[in-house]
Amino acid sequence: MGDLREPLRDLIECGLPQALEVMGERWSFMILRASFNGLKHFEEFLSELGIARNILSNRLAKLVEHGILKREPCADDRRKIEYRLTEKGLDLLPAMLALRQWGQKYGSEQVIEDPVLVDERDRLPIGPVSILAHDGRILGPQDLWLTRPTDLGKRADGTIATPGAGLGTGDVVDLAATKQAAAG
Repeated sequence: MGDLREPLRDLIECGLPQALEVMGERWSFMILRASFNGLKHFEEFLSELGIARNILSNRLAKLVEHGILKREPCADDRRKIEYRLTEKGLDLLPAMLALRQWGQKYGSEQVIEDPVLVDERDRLPIGPVSILAHDGRILGPQDLWLTRPTDLGKRADGTIATPGAGLGTGDVVDLAATKQAAAG
């Protein structure tokens, strides 16, 4: 990844330790997965996840504190509380899907996906979560490079790159053509 390295000892200079501080244990991920599956009430989480009441209470409070979930009074019974995903929580979906796909591929037991996660339009299984360049190219580990913020856009040959239009939600990418173009 180039001549530079991330400051591995400095926990503040990287987003990963900050993310792990919030999400770095199993129950937080399981609660988040349940939220993505439509669970909203404390008792639903309790019965569906089989989690101890005190652990659930603690993890929900932490997820609310960090802005991943928000507490709202239930519309039909103001005495009940609903836990809803925030924009910050919804932004964790790609990470959750990447971890899910990794577990399906490398887990110690074969996982039969049922139900299958599909895209809404075509109802076909989603593809693997990928690392995308600014212009939508799929990147592999060999394509990644660390650079200083002052050197953004400066190519190895000295030319300057400008950001592409990128991809929007629902844009279609021809994966075969992209892979073929990357192969040269």
